Amino acid sequence: MRAEQARQRGAVDRVAHVLERQDGVVSRAQLMELGVEPHEVRRWQRRRELARLHEGVYVDHTGLPTWNQRAWGAVLSVWPAALGGESALRAAEGPGRGDDTGPVHVVVDRSRKLAARPGVAIQRTFDLERRALWNVGPPRLRYEEAVLDLAMAARGEFAAVGALAKAVQKRHTTAPRIATALATRSRARRRHFLLAVLRDVGSGTCSVLEHAYLSRVERPHDLPTARRQLRGVGRSGAVYRDAAYGDLLVELDGRLFHDTAEQRDADFDRDLDAAVEGATSVRLSWGQVIDRPCATAYRVSRLLGVRGWPPGRPCGPGCSWDPITDRGRSVSPGDSDRPRSSGS
Repeated sequence: MRAEQARQRGAVDRVAHVLERQDGVVSRAQLMELGVEPHEVRRWQRRRELARLHEGVYVDHTGLPTWNQRAWGAVLSVWPAALGGESALRAAEGPGRGDDTGPVHVVVDRSRKLAARPGVAIQRTFDLERRALWNVGPPRLRYEEAVLDLAMAARGEFAAVGALAKAVQKRHTTAPRIATALATRSRARRRHFLLAVLRDVGSGTCSVLEHAYLSRVERPHDLPTARRQLRGVGRSGAVYRDAAYGDLLVELDGRLFHDTAEQRDADFDRDLDAAVEGATSVRLSWGQVIDRPCATAYRVSRLLGVRGWPPGRPCGPGCSWDPITDRGRSVSPGDSDRPRSSGS
């Protein structure tokens, strides 16, 4: 009798330690490993000392679980697993990111096949052992890995770039660290594009954006050929204009990850210098070039006084845009062979 009581006390102490470490959440498998008998688990449930979160996963109260408890429950319900995507970033950044009531995203090894679970979004992934942080609670993908997964899953290139930009702006990582993680993904979607963006913007240049303007805005829409990196002299010395169409200067604002009042002040100075010289300076962003190239081309053509544009054909590879409604659709290069409307 005394031995049984000692066993029970020892099991209760071990369970309390696990509950403290896991925000009050424990799995049935863990309870068995700690020496708890099945009838004891049922008794604790009857006494409402444990409440069911998922099949075989319990929380130590009967109220609404916190987000951390839901995250622990999701991970333990499909163990071994780790938080992924938005849930991994939410765990790393703390409260304030995303919707705490949405499904918890977890990742498991790609070899596993699991049935769906309420409130849990399961994704199979590769090399989980290396990509996850197992010593944090709950376990989650490394920050750079989770950001890259979001960038890969984004619907468009601008949204993918935005996922990277937000992560770096919050100072949880850096562009070089994301680039290092991306370099290990030989088959990742948009890999070469995002590597170029990370390397260029991380070093303070915007050549990716300059090339995108040439290949997505200027050439496909029959705009005049601009003079590039045209040297001029401003209040602070020599300046180089990204694209010059006579008196129209197009500046490509490639900064995504950091911006200061001094940098913006220098931009405004460049624009003012252009106005003093009798030129018009327009500043284009990533969204205008990557996400809305057709609309941007139309506006530049209006500034240039080009008549008869858009032409009576698709205005760019895989693009169609209506300048009257100011709405359009840009599709990925892989869709460019699909039939397109004859109007713009």
